[in-house]
Amino acid sequence: MRAASGGRPDTGSIAMTKTEVLLDIDAPHASITFFTEDGINILSPDVLHSFGAAVARISKDSRIRSTVVQAKGKVFVAGADIKVMKNYSADEGRDYARLGQDVMNDLAALPCVTVAAINGAAMGGGLELALACDFRIAVKSARLALPEATLGLIPGWGGIPRLMKLIGPARAKRLFLSGLPVSAEDGLAFGLVDEIVNSAEDLGPRVTAFCKSFRRASPAAVALAKRASRDLDDVSAFAECFRTPDCREGMTAFLEKRPASWMEEG
Repeated sequence: MRAASGGRPDTGSIAMTKTEVLLDIDAPHASITFFTEDGINILSPDVLHSFGAAVARISKDSRIRSTVVQAKGKVFVAGADIKVMKNYSADEGRDYARLGQDVMNDLAALPCVTVAAINGAAMGGGLELALACDFRIAVKSARLALPEATLGLIPGWGGIPRLMKLIGPARAKRLFLSGLPVSAEDGLAFGLVDEIVNSAEDLGPRVTAFCKSFRRASPAAVALAKRASRDLDDVSAFAECFRTPDCREGMTAFLEKRPASWMEEG
């Protein structure tokens, strides 16, 4: 199916901002795909609203166990439309940052496993989006950067704290203070990327297999573990497990030496 696309272009924007957001649900899997005819996907306010609507739809579907965020084109996601953003007032900049941060927080809060499938450059807001996913799998030729400092800006959608938590303060600061890109291979070496594949043709099959590797886990436990990783409150999340049927089923199945049958799987 197709989610609402970024149809209403911003004043002064150019063709590359007409990015569509396509949502496909084939439970237990979902995918969100960015697409534009010129291959350069841009996160305008309209596109962020469309992406947020797709994320909200997924959050309400308990059948979904995994979600892939991907793109068609020459880049994964190139970030903001600089031609438009350079005319923002401080208030407009605040509104844009708040919108982007809210959407990225909603993506990070999805109860299912999320994977960014990076087929090209992930720049600025595009990398912030990938950082809001649980995992990142990239084509070997991909490049990743937070170049905002070279534009007189900073990453405004939660990318700085997420990057620091993921790869450590020193490496993170080197990226967002210099704005220099890193290769997928270098990103793999220090934990920015989880896996790399040789070509775009290899990306889809590998991401599919990667998502399937989480199917043995209880959906309720995955959701609670993700919440604990965000809130740093694993005591409350652990206690909450005992309110779920999956908890009793998982331990019973272990003792009975059989596969567990999770509630959300019917």
